[in-house]
Amino acid sequence: MKKVLVIGASGATGKLLVQQLLQQEINVVAIVRTASTFTQTNDVQSNLDIIRANISDMSENELASHLEDCDAVFSCLGHNLTFKGIFGKPRLLVTDTIEKISRTLESINADKKVKIILMNTTGNSNRDIPEQPPLSQRYVISLLRLLLPPHVDNEKAADFLRLHVGQSHKSIEWVAVRPDGLTDEENVTEYDIHSSPTRNAIFDAGQTSRINVANFMSNLVVNSDLWNTWKGKMPVIYNRA
Repeated sequence: MKKVLVIGASGATGKLLVQQLLQQEINVVAIVRTASTFTQTNDVQSNLDIIRANISDMSENELASHLEDCDAVFSCLGHNLTFKGIFGKPRLLVTDTIEKISRTLESINADKKVKIILMNTTGNSNRDIPEQPPLSQRYVISLLRLLLPPHVDNEKAADFLRLHVGQSHKSIEWVAVRPDGLTDEENVTEYDIHSSPTRNAIFDAGQTSRINVANFMSNLVVNSDLWNTWKGKMPVIYNRA
């Protein structure tokens, strides 16, 4: 049975991801905020281990103990939509966490390939291709870089995977999943995966349900063909119209 670590497991998408993973009989270690109501919405199961902690405060040694024997690490971290959450510290919450995970994996898994699956955004372009978003989108994104630290955090987190982990790391493989406008739905529906956005992420955004994001992310771990298709890439997910 596979074992995975989910960071940001108490968030809106993170909770759904944990449910999807448990349904596929995967052992899940879920890191949730200390004040989270996570256990009120997730029944206690034998293959679920809940760790109440703030990832920013966790030492690499402690993180290593939770990463032991893990096949994959999921990050569904995001900034709270409050003034403190957007402009307060840590401004690079996601980036710092991805870097910490990578350093820890390098120290404990020299001969084992561990998957990192990062939840990102269509507002962040994949500069490996490179993509050319519409001019109107590029103008707004340039403004967001100046005004909204969380957008810079999303870009830097993906850039770390692209540039520092790269395509041939000895112990890490990665995928950065890019949903568009997030919606809440109860059930998984049909969705489409693209190499690049097919819409203007600012002025013509599509819809992506959180449960579809969770389903795709969980399938990346259990479906080797799906993983091999998207590893080292930044797939975009839209609900099928």
